[in-house]
Amino acid sequence: MQQNRLAGETSPYLLQHQHNPVDWHPWGPEALALAKQTGKPILLSVGYAACHWCHVMAHESFENEAIASVMNEHFINIKVDREERPDLDAIYQNALAVLGEHGGWPLTMFLTPAAEPFWGGTYFPPEPRYGRAGFPQILQAVSAAYVNDTDRITTNVQAIGQALERLANPAPGGAITDAEQQQMAHRLLREMDSVNGGLGRAPKFPQPTALTLLWRQWQRNGDTACRDAALLTLKRMSQGGIYDHLGGGYARYSVDERWLAPHFEKMLYDNAQLLDLLTLAHLKTGSPLFAQRREETVSWLLREMIAEDANGQPTGAFAATLDADSEGEEGRFYVWQESQIDDLLEPDDAALFKRVYDVGATGNWEGKNILNRLHSTDWLGQEEEDRLLAMRQTLRQARDQRVWPGWDDKVLSDWNGLMIAALARSGFAAERQDWLDAARKAFEFIATTLDENGRLFHSWRRGVRKHKGTLDDHANMIDAALALYQIDSDPRYMDQALTWVASVEAHFRDNAKGGFFTTAADADDLIVRAKNAHDTATPSGNGVMVRNYAQLFHLTGKDAYRQAAATCIAAFTGELERNFFALCSLINGSDLLNHAIQVVVVGSPDAPATKALMEIVRRSGDSDIVLQQISPGFNLPPEHPAAGKSPSDDRPLAFVCRNQTCSLPMHDPAALESALGD
Repeated sequence: MQQNRLAGETSPYLLQHQHNPVDWHPWGPEALALAKQTGKPILLSVGYAACHWCHVMAHESFENEAIASVMNEHFINIKVDREERPDLDAIYQNALAVLGEHGGWPLTMFLTPAAEPFWGGTYFPPEPRYGRAGFPQILQAVSAAYVNDTDRITTNVQAIGQALERLANPAPGGAITDAEQQQMAHRLLREMDSVNGGLGRAPKFPQPTALTLLWRQWQRNGDTACRDAALLTLKRMSQGGIYDHLGGGYARYSVDERWLAPHFEKMLYDNAQLLDLLTLAHLKTGSPLFAQRREETVSWLLREMIAEDANGQPTGAFAATLDADSEGEEGRFYVWQESQIDDLLEPDDAALFKRVYDVGATGNWEGKNILNRLHSTDWLGQEEEDRLLAMRQTLRQARDQRVWPGWDDKVLSDWNGLMIAALARSGFAAERQDWLDAARKAFEFIATTLDENGRLFHSWRRGVRKHKGTLDDHANMIDAALALYQIDSDPRYMDQALTWVASVEAHFRDNAKGGFFTTAADADDLIVRAKNAHDTATPSGNGVMVRNYAQLFHLTGKDAYRQAAATCIAAFTGELERNFFALCSLINGSDLLNHAIQVVVVGSPDAPATKALMEIVRRSGDSDIVLQQISPGFNLPPEHPAAGKSPSDDRPLAFVCRNQTCSLPMHDPAALESALGD
């Protein structure tokens, strides 16, 4: 079987295309040099392994000999895994937006030999369809324009290039006030679906950073409408078809406004952020639904998402995605016919299961059944729920015998950072030592295998690490280190966090205007060095760095960290009036900087009195808490507001500090609980 240049890559997405008749190149000096040598334009195709429409375009066009022949004749064809190169993807997605087109994947961009974009789109069908021109016609038209209409191409290149430069220079501003944050939360609230939850209409995405903003507004001001909007969204998602009721975990997004029909791929980053929200929601509401969804999602993570090394041995780090497709069909692994349920369950059980999970003869989606509980999202009695659990286990065992969706098992530093932090915080809240151990193991893998002299690589798969780390890689792993430090009090985590902070400041910081660039100063294959604080499906690296600086300030009392956070915030706040929805992580980080609750617990970790104080912290559920555990004989940093305030006796105690002012020492857990509730 023929192979192209992608056969030497490690990305599962690129390897999916190694047998295409298209003469694909990976992005790199060789392909870019060939484009300049031949004078041919570049056809850049960006996607990812779990992307349904990427598979469709591959089968329809890239496996088609005739279409591949046109591509090979007129273009240098470059294939990019957007998960391996989020920096490249972001640049060319922005270029497509400048052209007035909606972005997404597969991304299909046409570039000059100097990698400058001049036209593009997303999915193109093999013949005219859906109101779109056919891909062969697009190829011929673009090639002809490139050869015969150079003035138009030059005009497009210049206009897009200027727009990309403007996007790389966000408008600065000042600090974010509490009043401004409240106003933004209320504007966000007006956009929420009051019936189904979530932002706007279909398609619906989880938007965890926006939900966090609403949650923090309730936490700060008692705004129950904000809390209820976040809880409704989390409840509807958790009972919808976007949630895998048999295996655990949430899919990427819902194509309808009810959260019924997902695009079935499961992404590590969505589940990391939702895990954090489930933990906060359970701690504040006591809802067994949120506790169970958290338990099931972590079980899925540890059962199905541990990446393996070249010998098939588990690494402890987390894989990237599970595909939407199996046997060439989207969702086939996950959906059911009524007769299949009847065959596997006893009649009485089948009747109950079908009623609860919306299963019928005609199906609820394209003649098939997506399991969901949207018609009645309330939690049933424990006896009934236990009975349903046994049925789900039976069905999952049967489903496991099906052909599985594709697994993208590459390890990404940024997504692992999100999951390690969420798993650590959830393990602490739920008193699950096994979850904490899993978070520690994943952290150790990233810190030892993907780190080189204090700088992270972005991607690793089966023994091969690739691509210089981005801002997001470092920012998310710093947050993971600080989460583990607050739970374990192990100075190694703080030391590692500070090492990565130094790398971010040395290689990513915009010393002239504040904030951080997405890529390091020595990145040499990009047409523009992007800088923004926009959240995508993941929180922005700049937003996470504000959170990191806020935590470091409240852990150490060093004002340099407060100043660093304030400088980063101010670099982007001129954008708030234009589009604050994209800046939720930055806003949330600012809120933590201004309103953190510093909790210091002093005492031997094994002492019953220390454990009693820690239990109060554990179950408080306040996302503003920055925790410091100090053993006898160890001192707080001298700049910390509680430094030197401990009495001389050896009894375990706690301080609660707000706005750099601390309470008197508290020995009584009830007093600590009261202080945290103020």
